[in-house]
This record gives sequence, structure tokens and C-alpha cells, in this order.
Amino acid sequence: MLTPRTTLARRITAALDASPSRIPVLVGGCGSGRTTMLRQLRDRIGRTAVQHIDVERTATTPERFLHALSAVSPFPAPDSSAPAAGARAAFDATLAFFARARTAASEPATFFLDEFLELRTFESFPGLRRVLHDCIDGLSASGNRFVLTSRYVARTLRLLRDHSARYELIQMPALTTEDTSDILGPTAAPGGGDNDAHDAEYLARTVQALADGRPAYVRALADELAALREHGAPGGGDAISALAGLLATDGRLARQCEFSYELRLHRARGYGALKAILEILADEEGLTLTEISVRLQRTPGSTKDYLSWLEDVDLVTSRQKRYTFTDPLLRVWVRLHCRPSAPTDDDLAREVHRYAVPRLPQPTAPEPAVHAEPVFAMAGGPGSGIIEID
Repeated sequence: MLTPRTTLARRITAALDASPSRIPVLVGGCGSGRTTMLRQLRDRIGRTAVQHIDVERTATTPERFLHALSAVSPFPAPDSSAPAAGARAAFDATLAFFARARTAASEPATFFLDEFLELRTFESFPGLRRVLHDCIDGLSASGNRFVLTSRYVARTLRLLRDHSARYELIQMPALTTEDTSDILGPTAAPGGGDNDAHDAEYLARTVQALADGRPAYVRALADELAALREHGAPGGGDAISALAGLLATDGRLARQCEFSYELRLHRARGYGALKAILEILADEEGLTLTEISVRLQRTPGSTKDYLSWLEDVDLVTSRQKRYTFTDPLLRVWVRLHCRPSAPTDDDLAREVHRYAVPRLPQPTAPEPAVHAEPVFAMAGGPGSGIIEID
């Protein structure tokens, strides 16, 4: 389990409890903790008052989707005696169910729609070309409570841009050092003395930086460090060695990055050209459109389209007209695994070292127990103890 993210949970709960209730929309990449947060909220609110729907797994046809959600719902389905005939009718019945469902105590129902953008699957059916817009309009007009999630930030922003102010977009925050320390648990503090506490804090900062604050990456590093310690690795193992092991061909993070890479590319257009651009950016980040088009050997116009499709699925980010990977660890995976042969141990060590060293936190010495003389300094001055990390 991830550490409870109290501030985020309170924000979502406050949105649901407002009058009228707002609709939180949680967005973040693969492994950012969206589904875990929904499960924690469902346990807090009560399973009889919440229905959690995995849209990605159940959006097949509108008719089957309606049957799947109504068959296991804690809320009685209205007008369920006559099945809906046709895709449009089934989808309208689904929206009516979301709008009118009530709990056993006749209170407003709460629905969690995990990966709600996957309702786009229905757009291939007659009369459902604007299925997402219809859904957004329908939910905002309902008196019930909803939480939506999506791994596609850019697409969600574009969809909600001109819709009801009832929607509240919430970017999943990165884990803090304190969150990371909670997940590391005993791995971070094998002893208990002052030096152990200092080492544990430094390890938490290191893992948080290497994982880019992403919960799934932090969890993987924590488990790998625990395994290294259990098997008697010198010093209990270090975070960089753990990361190298996780990015090996059969490593846990290698598989996770491969899933994210393939999933997003298959949701975009121009599969082959997009992979080529990712390989170009894996070699050198911060390139402009013109520089990428030269390396790709395509016109700037077509390259611009390719880049927009990569941005649409949050694989790349543009800042000041220069393009980088949205997920820095995915870039390491591309460098290691998008090649004709599997990486060697030397390849792993070189690439992980290249990634990790600039991200390592500056070590700080523990405070001495007693000072010979008190030392006073202005904040930020020579004796302040403040270290700026670029």
C-alpha cells in the first residue's frame, strides 16, 4: 500500500462535500497513484455508498457496459426491467443511471470512473460521435457525486476546457521525501541512532529524486532495496544499484516503462515515426522542432504533427519550444531497451549512473550535539546551513 496522501484526500473529499458538489478529475501518468487514491477514498466513504468503475476494462459495447456496471452496483438500477435497444439507447440509459441512482438510504450516489476517457471506445458506434462531451455534460447536470481519473493530462485538459466549472482538475502530486520515507519503512532506518536517522533521511531524498516522486517507482525501489538488504548486500544495498537492477531486461521498472511506452504509443497516431522521435530525444533532450526534423529526415510540418501527437498522450513536453520526455525514467528505458540487443551490465551501469548522479541530493552532515560557541548568521548567509540544489 502507498502511504495515505492526506492533503490530496482532503481536497477531493471537500470537493465532493461542497454544495453543489464539484467533480474532481485526477490526472497523472502511469503509476502516479490515481487508482490507489480511489480505493482509499472508497474505503473512507463506505463501499455501499460508492461504485468504483474501471472504464478501461469494461468499455466494450455500450450495451455490455451498462449491463456490467448495473449488475454489480450497490445502487438499484432505475427502469432495469426493459433492456436498452441499440448503442445510443444503452449509453443514454447509462447516463440516466449515473444521474438518478441513489443509495439504500435515498442519498446521492457516488461514482468513481477510473480512466473515464476510455469511453471513447464507444465513438465507433452509430450516434455516439460525441460520447465524451455527452458524458461530461450529463455528469455535470446530475445531483450525484463523481470522481474521474485519467492518465492522459493533455487530452483531459482539452476536453474540459469549455465545459462546466463544476469540474476541478487535480494533478496527482509527486511524493514528498516524508512520503518516500514512509514507504521505505525499516529499509530506510536499519538501526536507530542519530547517524542512522541521518542516513535514512538521505536515502529517502535519494529515492524520491531517482523516482521523480512517482509512487510506483518509489514502491519498486523500496521493494528492491528491501530485497537487497535481505540477501545481505553490502551496506544493505544502495539506491543506484537497486535502480540498475530494476531497469535490467526482466526488471520490474523495465516492464513498467515498456507498458507505459507501448500503451501511449498505441493510443497515438504515427506509431513508427513517434518511436523514432523518442529515440532522438533519448539521445539528446531539449531539441527544437527544426533540430528534430533534421535528425528525423522529415519536413518541419510533418514533424510538428508527430510531436503534437506525442504531446497528446503526454510522452513529451514542450518548454520554450524545446522538447523533453515527460517521464525522465522512461527516457532511460528507451536508451537501454530500444536497441537491437539487450543491454549489458556495463550498459546498465553507465546509463543509470548518467541518470542518477545529477539527481542525487547534496549530503549534509548531522548537526553536532554540542557547539563550543553559539553561531548566529543571517538566513542564506555563510553560516546558515542552507544548501541550494540546482
